[in-house]
Amino acid sequence: MKVFTSAFKNNEKIPAKFTCDGEDINPEIFIEDVSKEARSLVLIVDDPDSPSGNWSHCVIWNIDPKISLIKQGELPAGSNSGVNDFGKRGYGGPCPSRGEHRYFFKIFALSEKLFIPDGSTKNDVESAMKDLILEKSEFVGLYSRL
Repeated sequence: MKVFTSAFKNNEKIPAKFTCDGEDINPEIFIEDVSKEARSLVLIVDDPDSPSGNWSHCVIWNIDPKISLIKQGELPAGSNSGVNDFGKRGYGGPCPSRGEHRYFFKIFALSEKLFIPDGSTKNDVESAMKDLILEKSEFVGLYSRL
């Protein structure tokens, strides 16, 4: 399985448009070569460099495994959205207090859908999916404040 964006290359700078200094919307995300056994996908975007721990920027689950594109600024139709560490649903872009941080965009292919409530946290989703992961792919973006 592969996941990537056309907005920036792996381990390169995230354009300000996709951060709190810009439009604060998610970049388009392409997903390829998903296992035929997959019944759902999970997207987690997080920042392990946050001084307060691994900061959650986006948690979405029950994404159709046949999807090949998550459009810029949109959530996939029919998916469930969790609450990120900004206290809101959907995507919250990079907004580091200081220094350059790494932002991991992770896709997980699961053997089943998750039956957890909308508004669940990243920890809830990770607990629910831990025994269901068929494969994982990720890319990393870098960002520091202007």
